[in-house]
Amino acid sequence: MTLLSVNNLTTEYHSARGPIRAVDGVCFTLERGQSLGISGESGCGKSTVAFSLMRLIKGGRVVAGTVHLNGRSLLDLPIKEFNRLRWKEMSLVAQAAMGALNPVYRIGDQIVEAIQAHTASNRKAAWMKAEELLRQVDMDPARCHNYPHELSGGMRQRAMIAMALALEPSLVIADEPTTALDMVTQAQIIKLMNRLRRQLNLAVIIISHDPSILGQACDRLAVMYAGRLIELGDTAEVLGHPRHPYTRALLDSFPNIEAGRKELKGLSGSPPDLVAPPSGCRLHERCPQALSRCRAAEPELAEVASGHMAACFLKGA
Repeated sequence: MTLLSVNNLTTEYHSARGPIRAVDGVCFTLERGQSLGISGESGCGKSTVAFSLMRLIKGGRVVAGTVHLNGRSLLDLPIKEFNRLRWKEMSLVAQAAMGALNPVYRIGDQIVEAIQAHTASNRKAAWMKAEELLRQVDMDPARCHNYPHELSGGMRQRAMIAMALALEPSLVIADEPTTALDMVTQAQIIKLMNRLRRQLNLAVIIISHDPSILGQACDRLAVMYAGRLIELGDTAEVLGHPRHPYTRALLDSFPNIEAGRKELKGLSGSPPDLVAPPSGCRLHERCPQALSRCRAAEPELAEVASGHMAACFLKGA
């Protein structure tokens, strides 16, 4: 059975100018042990997808769609019941560990608090569990006695991953887990997440603006633009044969050490105003390949190759 099923997920934020539809009709599925990467520019809706799944939206709400985890409807659960499910069945590795960790509590105390909030474990057992979790993420268990400021950026990120695993969830969502880390530490964190996913048979969603990071960590890749899912498929296929102009532009904006030297490119302009998005394809004002029909009608996400979907009239031409 499919572990996670997301159908027509639609989330709006409140603003003085009107509702901002930050996620608009997003659909995907995820199997146990599988990893999905979500990429796109800042403001395209990636993190809002994560917070919608975790029901952590502030200043807005999910206005449409369904989310099922292990066949159970998450959006219909009373919030108290959902709070008991959160961390036990699905957990979040937040962006910027220094801001997510409490600076006045030791790492071990924060993990213990998460364990005791959801289980009947006494403090001694919970502390032993916290030490074992740090070993699992390749940290010295003595680091349980450290405060966040006493750890490096990579260590803080490992501590966040350990906390996310504390209650043995089946799904872990990592929001920009390598942001602000150097290249070597980024590679270590991705290697760690790949190992944990295989060992624990986890389903993982990794959110990143950098598709090259997701290429190392994910089985499937989803690309979002202006709140919408515009390409989805096997990671190697999407990165090797992108079918949407936006995906190609996104890839051209990052260096590729395996390719020859070339000038980095990107799309001019900025994503549209989601209070009043343009008609037709939301990319047409920035797309050098836009057709007249792109301004009038919006292309649907449709299969362009086996298991590869794109929302573009050009179909990869």
